[in-house]
Amino acid sequence: MNGRHSGRPTLEEVALRAGVGRGTVSRVINGSPRVSDRAKAAVEAAIAELGYVPNRAARALAGNRTDAIALVIPEPETRLFAEPYFSDIIRGIGAELADTDMQLLLTLIRTPKERTRFAQYLAAHRVDGVLLVSVHEDDPLPDLLEQLEMPAVLNGRRSDLESVSYVDADNVGGARAAVAHLIARGRRQVATITGPPDMYVARSRLDGYRQAVEAASGGFDSALVARGDFTEEGGRRAMRELLVRRPEIDGVFAASDVMAAGARAVLREAGRRVPEDVALVGFEDSAIARHMDPALTSVRQPTEEMGRTMARVLLEEIAERKSVRRHVVLSTELVQRESV
Repeated sequence: MNGRHSGRPTLEEVALRAGVGRGTVSRVINGSPRVSDRAKAAVEAAIAELGYVPNRAARALAGNRTDAIALVIPEPETRLFAEPYFSDIIRGIGAELADTDMQLLLTLIRTPKERTRFAQYLAAHRVDGVLLVSVHEDDPLPDLLEQLEMPAVLNGRRSDLESVSYVDADNVGGARAAVAHLIARGRRQVATITGPPDMYVARSRLDGYRQAVEAASGGFDSALVARGDFTEEGGRRAMRELLVRRPEIDGVFAASDVMAAGARAVLREAGRRVPEDVALVGFEDSAIARHMDPALTSVRQPTEEMGRTMARVLLEEIAERKSVRRHVVLSTELVQRESV
């Protein structure tokens, strides 16, 4: 023999060759982003030199790992395929997981029965972590995830006191900027179409609207607020309500681009021109905003980056197994187009 042992290289030998700790090697292998570029390069070089091949089955068994992540969307499939928001989130998550060994499992929860079945699936530890998109206030899943000590990251949050890790956008600031923009353009009767009140994201965007109108006029008219549900039909219904209540409306902030599209259709049916008669602003800056006629002014939130960040935070929780929760809020930006 030439001095090299004939056995299979071990994790410890890779760590020794790379000059790092065993945990650093493990994080590199598991795809955790919490490793410096220099350490990652040293570990990858040591793996190549030694011919180290991770034994995935043994690694999963030793660490109680499945190498799978569940992406949970508690919405009907009609929303999943109709709204660009979900595809952008999924694209970001997939991009972040592309260079890891993690399998992404998409789960739609539409009924209490499906929720119960998924809870049993989680209790059996069939996945290493959970990404939860479209969070409703009364959803029991986040609390169940905490009880099971399952690594989890929410897209959005249930309240200001959220205890689970989350990645969110600055919904209050974005909405406030949108409404302030309408008012600065001379609009005096600015209404809003909100999302469902059981969603923190909807309440936050309503708060931003309220802050902007109160700053401009010192008052708040609840008749200028109509409830939507983040769907196009919800935007249509809300816009019809607003035109009946306040025919003199000259500006509308819709809490999503999809609802803005519904509102635009109703305004056209009513003979109201956009932006001459009614200026319109949405939220998200999705492909819908760019393709509307006229093109929609909208609050851009970095949806794909939100997905990437969610996956990155979850990988860190899975690798570190620490109780520290991460709360990340990404900035928004008003994109001006022809609808104002």
